Amino acid sequence: MFDRLNEQPADKILSLMSAFRADPRKNKIDLGVGVYKDATGNTPVMRAVREAERRLVEAQTTKAYVALAGDPAFGDAMIALVLGDAVPRAQVAAITTPGGTGAVRQAFELVRMANPAAKVWASDPTWPNHLSIVRHLGIGLESYRYFDAATRGLDIDGMLADLGRVAPGDVVLLHGCCHNPTGANPTADDWARIIAVVKDRGALPMVDLAYQGFGDGLDDDAAATRAVAAAFPECLIAASCSKNFGIYRERTGILMAVMQDAGRREVVQGNLAYLNRQNYSFPPDHGARVVTTILNDPDLRADWEAELEDIRKGMLTLRSQLADELKRLTNSDRFEFIRQHRGMFSRLGASPEQVAALRETHGIYMVGDSRINIAGLNRDTVPVLARAIIDAGV
Repeated sequence: MFDRLNEQPADKILSLMSAFRADPRKNKIDLGVGVYKDATGNTPVMRAVREAERRLVEAQTTKAYVALAGDPAFGDAMIALVLGDAVPRAQVAAITTPGGTGAVRQAFELVRMANPAAKVWASDPTWPNHLSIVRHLGIGLESYRYFDAATRGLDIDGMLADLGRVAPGDVVLLHGCCHNPTGANPTADDWARIIAVVKDRGALPMVDLAYQGFGDGLDDDAAATRAVAAAFPECLIAASCSKNFGIYRERTGILMAVMQDAGRREVVQGNLAYLNRQNYSFPPDHGARVVTTILNDPDLRADWEAELEDIRKGMLTLRSQLADELKRLTNSDRFEFIRQHRGMFSRLGASPEQVAALRETHGIYMVGDSRINIAGLNRDTVPVLARAIIDAGV
């Protein structure tokens, strides 16, 4: 049997990480991997997370399974964090998942089970794993225009035109905030137009909210997701705790299914639990319990929000420093988009040859599409990157 298996293509980001580690240059810069880093290059354990874990270790008396859907308290806390008062709690079914990726996978599994003929419409570009999972599941896939290569901003007219071709029952995959890989986000007015078109087409919106708190703040970053949840008869939301709680390795996420008909919630909840059972049975609990402890304790929550705000503002400062340095070197505003983007990522618009030159000549590693992780910079490496960008002819 094993001799029938074909070698799978290497993951580009993992390959980039390996190449970076093998590079002997001391002044190399890693802007490829999508993980938050502080100014020292470390991904820290947040203060509130460390304290919540200490309390759990001291108080926990069992490691028995929780439930197929995960701890209900985690669901309640995360639904409140993401949706606020946009919809009543009784209209939301939810399951704990292994990270945001697990939530995305379970969402697509639910789509395939409920409507095998549905196609998924994803932004061009999007997070590569979105496309990989959809293709692996054998679901139809279409794309809509998103990124304007000239302005490095949102191509809202192209996006709306393409979404106007979506068939009823199809799924439109949307990034709730901090678009990965571009960093370009719709404005509030853009979101209103997007919602109107998708609703008019009779499509099901699915929001991937992986970076809440990394863009403009917890509530502002959730505003578009809340607007979607309030506007549609049904929607799916995949949310991750990896970034905003810094618990990447704990694999903590949640999938929410929102419906206006609360009478369907029990059936939907049962189907979500069924999918968990088929894929991994009981979901991991440690990270979810850490998050629940933080969100339900006023002091821990205040400390978490303060540290998260420091992280967010730190990335905005790095964006401004890089945009200012590039403006100084070029005497133009053509890199102003870096300041306007949000979250960890920006797509520079460099060619593959320029990306290769940045890596080979300057030891600066980024994904082949020229996505850079702003959090991989510090005040000392910003001018190094800026000069290298100009030298490479970006």
